[in-house]
Amino acid sequence: MSEDSSALLSRLRQLQCHFTWDLKLDVDLETLSSRLQIDIDFHRSPRNGGSCFYSLLAYVRYLQDQREEALSLLNQSEETIRESYGDESERRLIVTYGDMAWLKYHDGDFERSKNYCQRVEDILVKYPTGSSGRFLPEVYGEQGWAYFKVSRSSISKAIDCFRKALEVQTQDVEWNTGYAVALFCTEKEDEESEAIKQLRFALEINPNNAALQCMLAVKLAAYKKYEEADDLVEKARENDPDNPHVIRSSGNYLRNRKKLDEAIVVFKQGLDSGTQLSSFNYQLAMCYKDKKIAEQCRPFSNTEEVRKLRRCCISHLEESVTIKPSFFLALADLALLYAEEGDMSRAEEAFQQCLEKLPELKEKLCQIIHQYYGDFYLYHKKNEAQAIAHYTKGLLIPLKKYHWRQCAKSLKKIAKRRLDNNPGDGEALALLDRVAEAEAAEFNEDALNYDEDNEE
Repeated sequence: MSEDSSALLSRLRQLQCHFTWDLKLDVDLETLSSRLQIDIDFHRSPRNGGSCFYSLLAYVRYLQDQREEALSLLNQSEETIRESYGDESERRLIVTYGDMAWLKYHDGDFERSKNYCQRVEDILVKYPTGSSGRFLPEVYGEQGWAYFKVSRSSISKAIDCFRKALEVQTQDVEWNTGYAVALFCTEKEDEESEAIKQLRFALEINPNNAALQCMLAVKLAAYKKYEEADDLVEKARENDPDNPHVIRSSGNYLRNRKKLDEAIVVFKQGLDSGTQLSSFNYQLAMCYKDKKIAEQCRPFSNTEEVRKLRRCCISHLEESVTIKPSFFLALADLALLYAEEGDMSRAEEAFQQCLEKLPELKEKLCQIIHQYYGDFYLYHKKNEAQAIAHYTKGLLIPLKKYHWRQCAKSLKKIAKRRLDNNPGDGEALALLDRVAEAEAAEFNEDALNYDEDNEE
């Protein structure tokens, strides 16, 4: 490396942009690029976050080795910021210019790279932060959106960035929106809700943001404030009915409220609008699945109605997997429904596709697949040994939530039935002991969470 290029690289490393933030993606690039394109298409105003997504999508395109499109997106980023912010544009362009400097460097255009480095340095001289370790709020805000979008594991970093931006620009629509969304995604229901306060404040300064209205509705429903929540969802659907985020959020809200027919209407409208998202088909399938289960639980269920609802469910799951072949949650649901239909070969084939990818999947999804495969063996193949094997694998995954409890419940059910027939069944007793140990570990973990200073 020449002395000149070495000096340039040193300057580039000082820039604050997507190339220097060490972004650790936990989603595949194609999925991330699709999400960002939706964000760009449906943010009615760059002041709602849209201006940040051009440069992040440009970085994704660079990672995909699509440098011409990356360059085009950065040019769009600059154009959009200048149109939206006018005299305030310079501070908002720091990240875009930093990305452009890195892109030109990787293209071997060192002169243009130096030019963009100089532009950033000139802006920072014009708008000093007072500390070498402190950034402008515009940089913190864009960094916050980047961390939020690329990985769930970095949302805490996003929250910290938005807070730092808001220390200086307390009324900024974009940073308040980002902060509210990030809190919404991380906050547990048993906490005093900082997210509700932030969502309310973000809506005060941006009252027609339909996505925020849906998020606030979900939070309020968790505290059984259904009247206000229902009203917010209705307003959100009026404000931005074609926005995929609003369709997904409002549809899921209605499904959780057991308003299945209304939820089905919302998701179908989403598909009719031409937005062929695998998640819309999946959620439609889940609505039909809920209706099917409700029908099966009736004292005199209609067998034909159950079959019709199952077919609707299968149809939408097949479409979901066609759109996104890596949607293994949908594939696992589909496998169980094939089994219900009596098509064991297709069910087995679908489960095998899931099992082949287990080493690459997140623990939560692995746990779900093992629970479903256990159900398949227990209820459809009448193979108790294989069912036990998969329930046990699900039990050993340290995520103590719904599917873990279902694995534990199924193992206890098998063990107790066997003990009713043979009180001395050693394997059944061992099963109960294994579940008891796992449940004791869960209770100890809960105790530590609630009383971490207690030595006992």
